[in-house]
Amino acid sequence: MSNFNLKYILQFMVLILIQVLILDHILFLGYINPYLYILFILALPINLNRVYIILLGFALGLCIDLFNNTGGVHAASTLFIAYFRPFILRLSFGISYDYNTLKLHKTDFKEQFLYVVIMVFIHHLLMFSLEYFSINYTVEILKNALLSGIFSSILIFTTLRLIYKA
Repeated sequence: MSNFNLKYILQFMVLILIQVLILDHILFLGYINPYLYILFILALPINLNRVYIILLGFALGLCIDLFNNTGGVHAASTLFIAYFRPFILRLSFGISYDYNTLKLHKTDFKEQFLYVVIMVFIHHLLMFSLEYFSINYTVEILKNALLSGIFSSILIFTTLRLIYKA
């Protein structure tokens, strides 16, 4: 097994464990919950086969769903952002993405921040929409997505800057 595969297997497992053992038990103000696990999808190599990214996104969300007993909410949300990842990368990074010269941890602050925020808010809007699954809870969906999204974006961006800097 190559070091590359081992690195991503460890990241996958560590992010799941951090999410289910620590972060899922944190509720600021009763409803703000950070979701660090989506960092795995965000930080995958740019040139990785899209099918693998989609399968990894589904597997990641399914693992979180199994631990949290949430019935596919996380699997659907991570599958969605994994599918749309190339489009968001192109929107955020432009020509760097088109020429496959992009290294996420070496990108400009503004571009990296835009990428993280867009991916996190798409994930959170879909996740909370599926969780509530009613138009009657639109305000709660938007409030939870916005506040959890802000907290998750800060946590993910900080982790990218600190851990992936090396």
